[in-house]
Amino acid sequence: MTKLSKRKQAIKELVDPAGQYDLKEAVEILKKGPKTKFDQTVEVSMKVTLEQTSDPIRGTVSLPNGTGKSVKVAVFCKGDFEKQAKEAGADFVGGDDLIKKVSDGWLDFDVAVTTPDMMRELAKLGKVLGPRGLMPNPKSGTVTTEISKAVSELKAGKIEYRMDKQSGIRGPVGKLSFDTNAIVENIRAFIKAIMGSNPKFQKIQTIKSIAVSSTMGPGLKLDKNQFKAS
Repeated sequence: MTKLSKRKQAIKELVDPAGQYDLKEAVEILKKGPKTKFDQTVEVSMKVTLEQTSDPIRGTVSLPNGTGKSVKVAVFCKGDFEKQAKEAGADFVGGDDLIKKVSDGWLDFDVAVTTPDMMRELAKLGKVLGPRGLMPNPKSGTVTTEISKAVSELKAGKIEYRMDKQSGIRGPVGKLSFDTNAIVENIRAFIKAIMGSNPKFQKIQTIKSIAVSSTMGPGLKLDKNQFKAS
């Protein structure tokens, strides 16, 4: 029989594999897990009953307590929009020059924002940005004339979520060092946004499962019935 590592043994003692947890209880268990040298990310994952052929679920949510991560925002724009982007705190701002920089291989940013008039030029970077999930999209609010608002929201903790080919939706909802209540608030905001994104999700039966985990910790299945009011 393979001997469990100290970390896995400690996790095994904390978690009931067949259990379904209250949200706050689950977060507190994650916090009791073996310590690491870095601040772990807390993530929520959901499985839904929508088929792959259905309209994909995609949207954004502003987490009330942020993600705990410093987000690098690149804004592709020209003219007055450049000033707005810089004043809002964008890390990188430019037009044709920034597009060329990316085409040459530079990708040191987490989110790309652009104005509608720049999309034709930015489309040339589709093969570079698309596979990395960096291509701006109107549905996620990253193709907009409200540049200042978009940058400010992203810096404050606005994240994008989307359904994958296995009908799963996942997203980072904070750091393990956050106060328990702050993590709980973020998770509730994330789940509420997803359940409000499609009328079918108003029936809890369409949600197969909801789980919360940390980078190096266990995955804890949540009792989905506690989110009916969402």
